[in-house]
Amino acid sequence: MLIGLLSDTHIAWPEQTLPEQIKDTFRGVDLILHAGDIWIPWVLDELESVAPVVAARGDDDLDTDIGDDSRIAKRQVISVEGLTIWGVHIKPRYSLLNPGGQPYSSLFNRQAPEPEDPPDVVVFGHTHFAEIENYKGVLLVNPGSPTLPNYIPKLGTVGLLTVKSGQAEARLVQLE
Repeated sequence: MLIGLLSDTHIAWPEQTLPEQIKDTFRGVDLILHAGDIWIPWVLDELESVAPVVAARGDDDLDTDIGDDSRIAKRQVISVEGLTIWGVHIKPRYSLLNPGGQPYSSLFNRQAPEPEDPPDVVVFGHTHFAEIENYKGVLLVNPGSPTLPNYIPKLGTVGLLTVKSGQAEARLVQLE
């Protein structure tokens, strides 16, 4: 399975268009996962002309703009070939402690009061900085922003996640 990954499109009105390079890069993917800060559902409609779309709600995705679009959830959970993939907007924290002494996320803390089974892959956004990291066996992928990388309005990056034979591999694609 091939999954197209993007985040932080920050398209504010329908007159703006998604860069055609996004659609070109995603041609042939089985699914597109948007990791939030969509701003208007029209973006998901455009992406859906290429492949089915699911999205995580970003911190800038207001109910007044997004509404109750069934493609959007706080956290997407996708199961593919025995792997679990999370789509979230903000990277799970694994080092900061809250005042009670417990990690903000039990994802990486097996001794947390109610530990979650860790996913195999976490796709996130929010920072506008593309990165791929493996932490404690979890593949963490931020595809960056295709429209506002490093908070600069220009072509940026998207990601491609390949799941084959129970293994996940991610790569970043610079749009040109």
